[in-house]
Amino acid sequence: MFSDKLCVITFSSLTILLFTSAHPVHTSVTQMQYNPAEKAFEVSLRIFTDDLEEALTKENNNQRVRLADNDSNGPLVERYVRKHFAIANAKRQRKPFQVLGKEQEMDATWIYIEIPYAEPVEGSLLQQSVLTDLFDDQVNLVNVSYLSQKKTVLFRKSNTQQVLNW
Repeated sequence: MFSDKLCVITFSSLTILLFTSAHPVHTSVTQMQYNPAEKAFEVSLRIFTDDLEEALTKENNNQRVRLADNDSNGPLVERYVRKHFAIANAKRQRKPFQVLGKEQEMDATWIYIEIPYAEPVEGSLLQQSVLTDLFDDQVNLVNVSYLSQKKTVLFRKSNTQQVLNW
């Protein structure tokens, strides 16, 4: 009898815990793959959809934003990404890029970018500040593959820009 009550209490506690916190970690993952034939970085950002919706709502004068495939939020997403993600060459010239689109995957949103980059990446300045304006504990991981070199760079609210050195 005691063990039955303990099971009910434990199950209830777990249920409350699961439904009161959507996800306890605030993180994004970005993949940057250099395509030497195109002389461009192919970039994909993976961001928790609920967090991105919160950020976009804030950017949209607190008008609620809901993301879905084939929605009309492309320009809002693009404006947000341009504000929070960038790469500049070693001379600190910000590189233009094209936002190719986005797609939904369960609890995440994928955003696809292409950045023409015909010069060496050594000494480039990378900015990844997605969601750092909302969450003090936000962590943004960027996996960079450039020719035969790979590097993972970690960004936090206190460190949203880093120089790429190999």
